[in-house]
Amino acid sequence: MHPMLTIAVRAARAAGQTIMRAYTELDRIEVSSKGINDFVTSVDKEAEATITYQIRKSYPDHTIVGEEKGENRGENKDYVWIVDPLDGTNNFVRGIPHFAVSIALQYKGKTEVAVVYDPVREELFTAVRGKGAKLNDFRLRVTNVNELAPTMIGTGFPFKARQHTETYMAIFGEVFGQCADLRRAGSAALDLAYVAAGRLDGFFEIGLKPWDIAAGDLICREAGGTVTDFTGNHNYLVSGNIVAGSPKVTTELVKIMRPLLNEGLKR
Repeated sequence: MHPMLTIAVRAARAAGQTIMRAYTELDRIEVSSKGINDFVTSVDKEAEATITYQIRKSYPDHTIVGEEKGENRGENKDYVWIVDPLDGTNNFVRGIPHFAVSIALQYKGKTEVAVVYDPVREELFTAVRGKGAKLNDFRLRVTNVNELAPTMIGTGFPFKARQHTETYMAIFGEVFGQCADLRRAGSAALDLAYVAAGRLDGFFEIGLKPWDIAAGDLICREAGGTVTDFTGNHNYLVSGNIVAGSPKVTTELVKIMRPLLNEGLKR
């Protein structure tokens, strides 16, 4: 195993243990608001501290960018860990068993290692650039479909960016009219991992953050998927607007979206 993947897996599993201990005592969790419809719990913070500790033990000089504590700069700025300790916090606090730990490592701007860990199902999605993607010990491949009609597409509502509601609903309506079904499960990291595993044929969402996307992006691409922004370009880690799926599905989704985009989503 890639040595940095070993550390990422160790950190993800340790954070998963922290999360699952708290999941049995949800009534004792402290929840606070970071912004409109944006919540953080004491568990997010504890899980991020656990991940940071595991990384720092092996790589004390690396930079870590976490959802809760922001950028923790190390002396070595070539290596950057991008961490979401609990993707799907709203599911977690309501007792809905669908959330994940997401960890990605970038070297000089390219994502090299990725882990998405679902501690409820004990499913570990991993990827190393150029080496493929796995679920536990099994290789992953996106589905091989050539049209939208039989597909199941994942999505996420823009609940933190409601200025895009009208455009999003127009896209939703067009996609729903052409695919078999749509799902909104509440964890973008898992949605991207599910595309890689062939459980979803595609996925799109508006206004995500790098820590929501970075690990799932590499896992999806290493499973043969195509990942773009809403215009078919590759600015999604900056814009947060992402489309992923098997190559043909991604192409078809972008084709639907392009004529419907407002100016804010064309960047």
